[in-house]
Amino acid sequence: MKLLRIYIFTFISIIIFACNTHSTPNKKVDKSDLENQVAKFENVEVNIEGMTCEIGCAKLIESKTHKLEGITYANVSFEKGMGQFTINTNKISIEDIEKHINGIAGGELYKVTSTNIVDDFTVIEELKEETE
Repeated sequence: MKLLRIYIFTFISIIIFACNTHSTPNKKVDKSDLENQVAKFENVEVNIEGMTCEIGCAKLIESKTHKLEGITYANVSFEKGMGQFTINTNKISIEDIEKHINGIAGGELYKVTSTNIVDDFTVIEELKEETE
């Protein structure tokens, strides 16, 4: 009987010890962490000087900016001298886009003259058709 009590006591001690070592502490959720995980999208129109053609300049700027992390949409028009971008502001800022465009081709060709946050884009392709 004494041996049985020792086995039971040992068994219960092992279970209690094992349960205590595997418990995880309660982690408090920080509101700012949650806000940084949720994507925040903005539509940005950028006026660009220095483009001389649609295929070489506009498409170059469009392809280089579209590759940046945080840009989900990029459309650049030579005729309008404008680029339209949808960005995730948690991953990229408007200033980052300006610096990137200003730095394309060694930083001597293109210059961002202004940027505007807009609710919706006036589609550049529709503007092209209206001018033709």
